[in-house]
Amino acid sequence: MSPAAIEAMVAELGHVGNASSLHAAGRAARKVVEDGREMLARAVGARPNDVIFTSGGTESDNLAVKGLYWSRRKADPKRVRILASSIEHHAVLDPVQWLVDSEGAEVFWIPVDSIGRINLNALRDEIKRDPDSIAFISVMSVNNEVGTIQPMAEVVAIADEYNIPVHSDAVQLFGKVPFDFEASGLACVTISAHKIGGPVGVGALLVKRGTDLVPVLHGGGQERDIRSGTLDVPAIAAFAAAAKDSVELMAKEDARLRLLRDDLVSQVSAVIPDARVNGDSQASGRLPGLAHFTFPGAEGNALLLLLDAQGVQCSTGSACSAGVPRPSHVLLAMGMSEKEAKSSLRFSLGRTSSQVDVDAVAKVIGQVVDRARLAGK
Repeated sequence: MSPAAIEAMVAELGHVGNASSLHAAGRAARKVVEDGREMLARAVGARPNDVIFTSGGTESDNLAVKGLYWSRRKADPKRVRILASSIEHHAVLDPVQWLVDSEGAEVFWIPVDSIGRINLNALRDEIKRDPDSIAFISVMSVNNEVGTIQPMAEVVAIADEYNIPVHSDAVQLFGKVPFDFEASGLACVTISAHKIGGPVGVGALLVKRGTDLVPVLHGGGQERDIRSGTLDVPAIAAFAAAAKDSVELMAKEDARLRLLRDDLVSQVSAVIPDARVNGDSQASGRLPGLAHFTFPGAEGNALLLLLDAQGVQCSTGSACSAGVPRPSHVLLAMGMSEKEAKSSLRFSLGRTSSQVDVDAVAKVIGQVVDRARLAGK
């Protein structure tokens, strides 16, 4: 957590008050929530009423996916089709698949190219095939594994021709890449606190005025009857502080992280000449603090554990089911073989990362890859 977020959270932890109560403590808590809502709205280019607080990215994605589908289908039973990118986070993939399995939805997974960018022609062709049957479109703003930034303006422009709402999971984008919700034309946008130096367990769904959502949670009717549940006042205060801080520091952090990321790529490539860097090769097309590599002949989970033993924490991006590692669906969608996908690692750099961290990776990566390759023979 950022110092600003910690300070804001600690300041509220000792206070009692339900933000929905009418007594003095409740009104004080409500003021903290609404001040936080206004601060977050300014940071993301939204109106305060656009901000619906949730428990994080997964809940926000579920609310957008299920809420849009149910609302659009209620208005027009023919709208059963969902168009979503094939590289979505599981917080979108899984609720979409649940709607297919349980609610009669149909899904078209929008293909991507070798750098992880969606195929706009395929999107347009699928819309034109039967636009009146489409409930909504969901495309993540930035892929969480390879860092490729998606052409959201083009996606929205295509969808607008047919009055189709677009949802975007912007958890990886917000606070790292300039974003203006009002100007984006998006119907719903998912953001989360813990990706910008805020606490875990709090996020928001930005909902464009005029967009109808059927609630996933029913209860007290908080958050405009869209998301019931007692609000976490300290976490919301910290979320807002982190958002303000990250937006104000964005340009400085962007330049610093790009230098670190490029040096990481350079040093790793020098030690492991056959390592392949994945994602957009253009600096403007990917996140500043993310580097994704494929190390041929080295199993990713072995690399992860060997690096972890050396004090380096990274990610394979793969999921495990019943203890069996599976290749990343993102890398498979980009055209990699299962073997290539299982030989890949993601390194993330953030606010606390430094040149010391980059040099530490470069110092051990050679011996780690050698050991992993020997183990795989």
